[in-house]
Amino acid sequence: MVDNPRHANAAALPPLLVVVGPTAAGKTALSISLAQAFAGEIISADSRLFYRGMDIGTARPTLAERDGIPHHLIDICQPDETLTLGEYQRRAYAAIDSIHSRDHLPILVGGTGQYVKAVVEGWGIPEVPPQPALRAALMRLGAAELVRWLAQLDPAKAAELEPRNVRRVIRTLEVTLVTGRRMSQLQRKAPPPYRIAIIGLACERAWLYQRIDARVDKMMADGLLAEVMALQRAGYGRKLPALSGLGYRQLYDYLAGELTLPEAVERIKFETHRFARQQNTWFRRDDPTIHWLDAARPDLATAAQTWVAHWLDEGNN
Repeated sequence: MVDNPRHANAAALPPLLVVVGPTAAGKTALSISLAQAFAGEIISADSRLFYRGMDIGTARPTLAERDGIPHHLIDICQPDETLTLGEYQRRAYAAIDSIHSRDHLPILVGGTGQYVKAVVEGWGIPEVPPQPALRAALMRLGAAELVRWLAQLDPAKAAELEPRNVRRVIRTLEVTLVTGRRMSQLQRKAPPPYRIAIIGLACERAWLYQRIDARVDKMMADGLLAEVMALQRAGYGRKLPALSGLGYRQLYDYLAGELTLPEAVERIKFETHRFARQQNTWFRRDDPTIHWLDAARPDLATAAQTWVAHWLDEGNN
């Protein structure tokens, strides 16, 4: 449980429940069960769920699966639109406050660590709009040179970033070059006025990989390839950031003749395994602010509900 140290009476603050963990660990099902038990509404912190027309490959919960539980910040952009981290943070805070106004429990759910932490930790996010010409020039430098340059300009931020995440490296350089200040200096934190509890889903790697592989197979059976072809026919090219996500990138490569379909499916599985490992790095199991639960336990929903009920009771006393 994370109380905001900037407020004298943290227990009196309105609650915010957060559910994190790797992809395919069961965050969606657990969050819906918690929302049903505690009059909750769900706010997505999964960057892939922002985009319309990308239902199967993002494992977006269907209306039936949502079972009447309101979901916020999904289907809010076209695949060729950009939602900055700052805009996401503002929308998330607005959704949380709106849910509180209805005396409901906001539940922030997702595996995109950057988006979760921007909300929970109150990141200061520089208001620098995208600079297409500068981004294009930076892209021509190549990944190795970008990382080297960032390490010189902002070593603290360079140490945080995954070097393979070229888009984030470029964005950090973009902000630094436009503002003349290091991103690590600009991103000061101001914890939001909520009483926050975080549930993390932990699991054995072999168990998770089996879940990932089964989900990819189900996505293909449910029509993921047809979904990608529809996006392509609508004019959404594979170089769009939204379509660089797992499942979409590999099937675009298949449609371009660069992979066979079995190769594309195997690559989706392999890359999703790696992505899950990266998510676990973001949400480290030794983080004292996260209450970890075994995602494979048969009584997961009951255990989580018991813990949340105790946390909510603490805030009422």
